[in-house]
This record gives sequence, C-alpha cells and structure tokens, in this order.
Amino acid sequence: PWLVQASSARETCGTWRRRREVRTGPSTARATATNGPLSRPPLHTHHHLPILRSPLCPPAMAGLPTSAMALNRQLCRATTPSLTTSLAKPTLSTTAPRRNLQDVAITRTGKPIIRVSGGRSSLGGHTATVFGATGFLGRYIVNRLARAGCTVVVPFREEMAKRHLKVSGDLGRVVFIEYDLRNTASIDESVRHSDMVFNLVGRDYPTKNFDLEDVHIEGTSRISEAVAKYDIDRFIHVSSHSVHPESPSEYFRTKYQGEQLARSIFPETTIVRPAPMFGFEDRLLHRLASAKNVLTTNSMQERFWPVHVTDVGEALEKIGYDDNTAAQTFELYGPKEYTLQEINDLVSKETLRERRHINVPKAVMKPVAGLLNRLLWWNVGSADEVEREHLDQFIDKNAKTFKDLGIEPGDIANFTFKYLQHYRSSAYYDLPPMTEREKREEKKYLHVLDDQ
Repeated sequence: PWLVQASSARETCGTWRRRREVRTGPSTARATATNGPLSRPPLHTHHHLPILRSPLCPPAMAGLPTSAMALNRQLCRATTPSLTTSLAKPTLSTTAPRRNLQDVAITRTGKPIIRVSGGRSSLGGHTATVFGATGFLGRYIVNRLARAGCTVVVPFREEMAKRHLKVSGDLGRVVFIEYDLRNTASIDESVRHSDMVFNLVGRDYPTKNFDLEDVHIEGTSRISEAVAKYDIDRFIHVSSHSVHPESPSEYFRTKYQGEQLARSIFPETTIVRPAPMFGFEDRLLHRLASAKNVLTTNSMQERFWPVHVTDVGEALEKIGYDDNTAAQTFELYGPKEYTLQEINDLVSKETLRERRHINVPKAVMKPVAGLLNRLLWWNVGSADEVEREHLDQFIDKNAKTFKDLGIEPGDIANFTFKYLQHYRSSAYYDLPPMTEREKREEKKYLHVLDDQ
C-alpha cells in the first residue's frame, strides 16, 4: 500500500508540472517553483517514508491563476515531508514535569529542595557529602543515598579505595573529590555545594601518619568549621558507643571530645553512636572466623549489643532527610546483648570448626600490642584495643534509638550463616543452617565435656 500511495503522489506531482508548463511555459514555471518565498528541495523518489496527500494540494487546479498554482505547489512540497515525519517519529515533550506543593521541602536554612519518589535514575534535589565513605559503614550510606537519586560527593585519599562506590548511583550521581584531612581548602571544596554532610571519619588504632587525636578531634574540628562556614542544612557526626570523658580508653575519650567540639562549632549537629557493627566487611565476625588462634585478655567476657550495618545505614538516611533530628543524639544498638564468647560460639557453629582460644594476661599483651603497632605497617592490634576488651558497652538512656526512627534492628544470630558460609570446608559448604525445630531439639540436651 505504501508503494502504491507513493507512486500515485509522484504521478499527481508530474501531472501538475506538465499542466503548468502548458499554461506558462517550462522556464516560467520552473523559476516560479524554485525562487518563490516558500521554496523547498524537491521530493526524491528514494524517500523511505510514505508520501501522504496534503489537503493544500487538490487534484483539480485548472481554474486557478498561475501564481496560485505555484503557491499551492510550493506548499505541497513544504508540508508533505513534515507531515510524514511527524507521523513516523514520536513527539517528545520538552516541558518540565508538573510538581505539586508536597514535592517541595523547605530546609532549615530556607533552601527549597525538590523531593522525588526515588529511584536510581531520578533527579532529586539533595546533595550529600560523605566523609569516610571508603570505610565499612560508608559504602552502605552512599548506596542508599545514590540509589534514591541523591547526588553524593565522596572525598577520598587513595584512588583504589573508592572505585567500588562509582556503581552505587547512576552516571554522574557519585562525584569524587580528592582531599586531605589536614587541608582545609579541600574540605571546603567538598562541602560547599551540599545540603547534607556525614562525618564517618574514624580510626580504631593509631598509625604513623594519624593518631587518634588527629582523626577524632582535629579532623572533626575542620569538618565542623567547614559546615558552619557554608551554613549546611544538616550535619550528621558518627561517633562511637561507650564514649566518656574519663574513659581509660583513648579511643572513647577522643570520640567524646569530638562530639563536644562538633556541637560547640555547629549546634545543630546530629550525633550517632553505633554499637559494634557486623556485616560482610566487619572486624567482628570475620576476625573470629579467620583466626586459628583467638588471643584475648578478658577470657571473652566483653559484653556489647551488636548491630547490623545495613540497619545503621538506613537510620543515617532517615536522619539526614528528617530536619527534626537536628541537635539530637542517637544510640543505635542491636536487640540482644552478647558476650564475645557467645558470638565466638555462633561463629564456630556456622563454620563447623573449633578455634583455639588463648587468654593472655593484660599486663603482657598491652605493651606487646603497642610495640607491634608502631613497628609493623599492617594492623595487628594496638594497646588501646586491648584496653577496650575490658570495657563493656553502656547505653545513654536519654538518647534516641532505632524505635524513634521506626526501624526494627536485626539479631546477629539470624545473619551468621549468610556472612560466614564461605569459611566452611568444601565438605560442608552446602549444608543448610539449622531449622527452628532442630534448635529446639538441641536445647533439650546438656552437653558435658570431661577433660580429665
């Protein structure tokens, strides 16, 4: 049908051309058709689109004057390709989508933010800077922000440590800026375009370049000053559990001083204190599962409330979007208290391997760990980590928790199979975890070991 219609249109145009040449002569008709004000290139017979009959080109034109015939011929040439193109190609709307009043949020500083329904390719109005994004917790908050359409600025120090974060969001949604914790200009450049700043910078042990005071106090001070300088809407500072100004652990003391310093510089700072976290890259389950000999100084009697890292990432996302959490303190911990011995038993049960536990006196282990930490360039522990083994986690009752954010934290016992299966032997790798019935049956028996 298309070929018949195209050939009919070509025959009609040829008939019109012969009629004009009979009335006005070939030269006059050609000059009128090519030099008129609406002249267009002639239609080619190899055009791939169907040639439709235009309402401006009637078949009978015998009674029209020469000028009217030429004008109708030019309009026929001008309108036919545009009509075919418009029918063959879908039209795209260039107007912006209509926004409702509830899509616009006014931040603490009066800045309007367009909030969208979310999605990896959505273009939301939020821009967040995440310091310490290359660490254990950082990748989870970056992933949650970027996949919701938020532009995430990731300050980094080492090139290879940040590449895995690129795929967290759509193209152009994760932006990397090289910075130095001692360079205030690089910190200012990282936060000046943002309306949310997360400070996840921390160190469990001192290194030759940064000690605990450099990271937890001076680093927090520089980031807080940059946030106050540009009047950022939200500043979330991630601290630690069990912080106290007179703690025997330098880690807990410097974390507490960092909290007070951040609040004094930027009073609207939201402080988050997570418990020891577990996940795919943690230093809790994997440290116990990978070691053949577990060295402790407290007979594994340290007590704490382990929390799932994905729950902490979800809590940080909700805190960042909720302006009512400004100047608040949150204690994020799991639903159940465990000793290190109980967690070690869970690890042994899931990996189907027993590990030798060696208890070393604190007076011997602490100086040895401090010396090795200064001499070796890889982490083997520190004197402060030995001190922390003798400190149980305590919770601030005045702080808010997961319940205030509407989050139900998960128990570590429900995730050990997922995170520790690859530590099993090939003979037991596919063995499924114990069912609830098997767990109830096991509790009916008391296992007694006679070492004599």
